[in-house]
Amino acid sequence: MSTAKPENTASAPAANIRSFKGWTPKLGERVFVDPTAVVLGDVELGDDCSVWPLTVIRGDMHRIRIGHRTSVQDGSVLHITHAGPFNPDGFPLMIGDDVTIGHQAMLHGCTIGSRVLIGMGAMVMDGAIVEDEVIVGAGSLVPPGKVLESGHLYVGRPVEKKRPLTEKEMKFFTYTAGNYVKLKDEHIAEGYNE
Repeated sequence: MSTAKPENTASAPAANIRSFKGWTPKLGERVFVDPTAVVLGDVELGDDCSVWPLTVIRGDMHRIRIGHRTSVQDGSVLHITHAGPFNPDGFPLMIGDDVTIGHQAMLHGCTIGSRVLIGMGAMVMDGAIVEDEVIVGAGSLVPPGKVLESGHLYVGRPVEKKRPLTEKEMKFFTYTAGNYVKLKDEHIAEGYNE
């Protein structure tokens, strides 16, 4: 088990970056975690990630891994599926690079690829896989175990494949990720990460 302290160029508040059972979150370079957010347990955040107000990232019974330049918007809940008699291995939460997770999204024990947009209020359930370059529309529900194929827009409760993504939409993934990198840098400069 890792017991390393958070690794961050700006000091993170001890109250909201919390160890649990010997696991301490590991933060990459230039990570912004709002003081009202909680990051707990076996969690790793890649470089230039941002975690916005009232978000919970709870790796208390399995691991959470988040890639570079991923932003987790206000009020989102990121959790895992624990290992137990009904699911012997559980499901970690795995998220790639350049992912934008909209306000109040819920991701639970799923796998999210790179260059993905999870719309506001969307839910992605246990064992679901969202491949690279996918948009999950606002308010959508991705049921347990469902696979969303790369290059498409999915909407609905439960989600259905709506259409292929346009070239403009494909360019939006890295644009919006970069925009949130700039914004979190401004927040760090203002002292909100201390």
